[in-house]
Amino acid sequence: MSAASTEPSAALPSAAGRVFFQPAAGVGCAPSAPITRDDPVQKKQGKVTVKYDRKELRKRLVLEEWIIEQLSDLYDCEEEEMPEVEIDIDDLLEVNGEDERASKLQESLIDCYKPTEDFVRELLGRIRGMRKLSAPTKKGL
Repeated sequence: MSAASTEPSAALPSAAGRVFFQPAAGVGCAPSAPITRDDPVQKKQGKVTVKYDRKELRKRLVLEEWIIEQLSDLYDCEEEEMPEVEIDIDDLLEVNGEDERASKLQESLIDCYKPTEDFVRELLGRIRGMRKLSAPTKKGL
């Protein structure tokens, strides 16, 4: 550990719990001059004002990728050539019964010439237990 890394960082303004590393003076390509208040790198970073449930978002992303892959197989084409098919997971989750959900999905896939029953059954199984994504919650500004 170098002597520069043991210097107290009390001279630096608080960055709201963020950790910043400063290289030792004269090391690497960093300037050896002290950081001033006008330095654009040192300006206070904006706070994150929206909190998302990352686990739920990740599930959604995986599900959407699976849906695109399945639709590509059903329509025998790449994503860019696929007809406009809208499958809204939140809308499906708002519907109470499995039969109603299946019916809603079948309506979306009306133009598909291949059998869609397996896709519908698998999709309904995958969304079982998922929650509707609520609007992002605002944190204190």
